[in-house]
Amino acid sequence: MAGSILGTSVRRVEDRDLLTGASTYVGNLALDGVLHVAFVRSPFAHARVTAIDTAAAAAAPGVVAVHTAADLDLPAHHGFIVINPDLPRPPLATDRVRFAGEAVAVVTATTKAAAVDATELVEVDYDPLPTVVDPEAALEPGAEPQFPELGSNLAAGMRAPAQPDPLDGAEVVVRARMVNQRLAVVPMEGNAIAVRPEPDGAMTIWVSTQMPHGFRNQVASVLGLDADRVRVITPHVGGAFGGKAGLLAEHTVVIGVGRALGRPVTWVDTRSENLVSMPHGRAQVGYYELGLRRDGVITGLRARVVADSGAYAGFGGALALGPTYIMSQGVYDIPRIGYDAAVALTNTTPVGAFRGAGRPEATAYLERLMDLAADELGLDPVELRRRNFLKPEQFPFTTVSGAPYDIGDYDLPMREALSLVGYDELRAEQARRREAGDPVQLGIGVCAYVEITAGGAGSEFGSVRVHDDGTATISVGTSAHGQGHATAFSMLASDRLGIPIEKIRFVQSDTSAVPRGGGTGGSRSLQLAGSAVQAAAGEVLDQARRRAATVLEAAVDDVELTADGAFGVAGVPSATVTWAQVAEAAADDGEELAAAHDHHQEGPTFPFGAHVAVVEVDTETGRVTPLRHVAVDDCGRILNPLLVTGQQHGGLAQGMAQALYEEVGYDPEGQPITATLADYRMPSAADLIAFETATTETPTPRNPLGAKGIGESATVGSTPAVQNAVVDALRPLGVRHLDLPCSPQRVWAAVRDARAGVLADPWREPPAIFASLPVRDGAPAAAEGGEI
Repeated sequence: MAGSILGTSVRRVEDRDLLTGASTYVGNLALDGVLHVAFVRSPFAHARVTAIDTAAAAAAPGVVAVHTAADLDLPAHHGFIVINPDLPRPPLATDRVRFAGEAVAVVTATTKAAAVDATELVEVDYDPLPTVVDPEAALEPGAEPQFPELGSNLAAGMRAPAQPDPLDGAEVVVRARMVNQRLAVVPMEGNAIAVRPEPDGAMTIWVSTQMPHGFRNQVASVLGLDADRVRVITPHVGGAFGGKAGLLAEHTVVIGVGRALGRPVTWVDTRSENLVSMPHGRAQVGYYELGLRRDGVITGLRARVVADSGAYAGFGGALALGPTYIMSQGVYDIPRIGYDAAVALTNTTPVGAFRGAGRPEATAYLERLMDLAADELGLDPVELRRRNFLKPEQFPFTTVSGAPYDIGDYDLPMREALSLVGYDELRAEQARRREAGDPVQLGIGVCAYVEITAGGAGSEFGSVRVHDDGTATISVGTSAHGQGHATAFSMLASDRLGIPIEKIRFVQSDTSAVPRGGGTGGSRSLQLAGSAVQAAAGEVLDQARRRAATVLEAAVDDVELTADGAFGVAGVPSATVTWAQVAEAAADDGEELAAAHDHHQEGPTFPFGAHVAVVEVDTETGRVTPLRHVAVDDCGRILNPLLVTGQQHGGLAQGMAQALYEEVGYDPEGQPITATLADYRMPSAADLIAFETATTETPTPRNPLGAKGIGESATVGSTPAVQNAVVDALRPLGVRHLDLPCSPQRVWAAVRDARAGVLADPWREPPAIFASLPVRDGAPAAAEGGEI
C-alpha cells in the first residue's frame, strides 16, 4: 500500500540494549543465594564406570553438594527428536560413558571457581572399552557396539525399493563419495541455565533456548510435572543456530540439582565444554550417482547417505532420513530418485541441528554432482543447470521425494547473480591465467538451491493489545536469538495500526506471558508468527473502528485510519479521535482493544536462490583466497531489507566457513582434537570478504505475507558454491573433487598427487549395510520436530 512501512529498511529496535550492555543473558542474572554448578566429564570416549568417589570433593571449601546419577535418580530421556526410542540418554552417565566429555557427576558450590576446583577431586574408576569414531566403520560387522543390547551401531535406517533402478537408461553416470564434515555450532553464548525452585513447589527456569514452550513441555514430561508449574524464561540469547533446541542432559541435571537442594542454581558452560558437549552439526557421508543423457538432461539420481548421530542417537542423525531426503531433488527436474540412509552410533558428541539442518547437505551433494557432470559432458556448469531447472509453469510441484514446492523461478536469481558477478569476464580472466600457467589460479563456483522453511508447517501464536495511553504490546510464540524479531513484528503492527514503532512493546520468550508457541527453528518465525500478528492487528483495528464510530457518532464504514494514526470520518476532517481516546473509551466500558491469533499454514515454503563464488588458489601452497561472493536469495515478499541482508551475511559467513575452514576432529581413541578455538578453525572477520548480496521476490501463496524463510538460505547456497570454485581452479590439473573443508593441506595434497599423475577417483563402493536396511514405506516427514 502507498505509505506502507513494509518493504523498507527500518533500523533494528533491539540493537540499543545489545550495544549498550543493557541486555540480560542467563550468565549475568542476579539471583539471590544462587549456587554454581560444574560437571565432572569423562576423559574417555568409551568406558565402563565402575566406581565414583565424591568424598574429597564434597569436603572441599565452598562445596554444597556432589551428585552422581544414583544420587539424583533422573530419568533417561531423548533430545529434541526421537530417532530410536530404545536409546534414551541418562542425564549423568550410569554404567558406561559413550563419548569424551560426557558428564558423570556434578558439583554444586557457592562460587563457580569452587565448583570447578572440586571437580578435580572427584575420583572415577573407568574400565576403557574399544572406541569407534568413524560412522562408516561403526556400521561394519564386528564394530564395538555402543549399546550391546541393540546388537549393532545402526540407530535407524531406510532404503528405497530396488525397482525401478533410477539409473536405468542413463547414457552417462557421474559418481562421488562426498563428506559433509562435522561442525561445531560455536554460538557467542554457549549453553546456559538457571533454576529457581519456588516456595509453592513450582519452578522458574531461565535458559538459553530457541523454544521456551517446547522446553517447558519437555521438562514437565520428563520430570512428571504439570506444565503450568514450570515457568521458562529465555532472556537475550547470543546465537543458537539449531544447537539450542530441546532439553539437553546438562539442563536436566541442573534442574534436578535445584530441586534436590531447594535453592537457585546456575550453569554456564565454558567454551571448551561447549565444543565437546553442545550437539554438533552436519556429519554425513553421501554416496551419490547422477544419470544423464549425453545432451545433459538428467534421467535419475541414486543416493546412499551415512549419517553420524554420535552417541545416544543424537537427533542430527535423523536429518538424513528427513530434510536431506526431502530436498534431494533440489531445483532440478529429476524423474527418478532412489534414496537410502543409515544412521550410525559413534563414540563422539551427539549430533544435532546446525543452520540449515539437513538441507545444506542435500544441496552440497547435488551441486557437486552437477559440476562433475558438466565436466564429464564438456558443458558450462551454468548451462547444465539451466537445461534441468524446473520451470515456473510447473509449480506448485511435488517432487519425487515428496516435497510440496510452492512456487519457483530458479533461473531468475541465477540470471541476476551472473550479471552482478560479470560471469563471462571472469571466465575470460580464468582462461588467461590457465594459458599463462599462473601458479595462482582463478576458480568460479556456482550453486542453484532450493530449501524448505517452516518444514513442520503447523501454527504459531501472536497477539496485539492497545493500551489507553495509545501504546501497544505485541507478543509472539517464536523466540528470537538475534534475528530482529522485535523490529519485524513491530513493523507489521505499526503498518496495520498506524502506531509508531517506538510506541510498541514486544513480548516473547516467557511462558507465563505468552500462552503458547512453537519457538524458533527452520526459518519459520516471520511466515507463521508474523502472519498471526498481522491478523491480530487487523482484528484490533476492526475493534477500534467500531469503538471510534460510537465515539464519533458515525457509521463504522465511514471511519478510517488517518495518515497520522488517528481515526476520522470520511469527508469530515475536523472529526478525529486518537488511539488513546478509543482505548480509554473501551476501558470505560470494561473492555480492551486486544486480539490473539493462531496462524496455521498449510504446508512449508521453499526459498531458493543462486550463488557465485570466486576464489584464488595458490597451487604451490594450497592456500585458498576468497575474492568475491555474490548471493541472490529469494525469500518471497521482503518485510525489511536490512534484516534480510543481515541474515544473508550471517549465513554466508557460516557457509563459507564450512567450505574452507571448520571441521570437528577426533583421534582414533575418540579424543577431541578441536576442543578449543585455538584448534577449531573458526574464521574471523579478517578471513572473510565483503559479501555482495541481492534478492529477488517470488511471493509464496501459503501465507498472507507472501513470506518465506531467509535465516538459513545463504548457508545452503554458499558452501557448495565455494567448494565448486576451489575444484574449478584445480580442474586443469585433473582434480575432480575435494572434500570439505577445502583446507590448504587438502588442496596442496590434491595438487601434489595430480602433478605426480595420481588422480584420485571420488567414488568408492558404499558400505554393505545399505543392502540390509528396511525398505521405506512412504516418504518421511519433513517436520523440524517430532518423532522420526
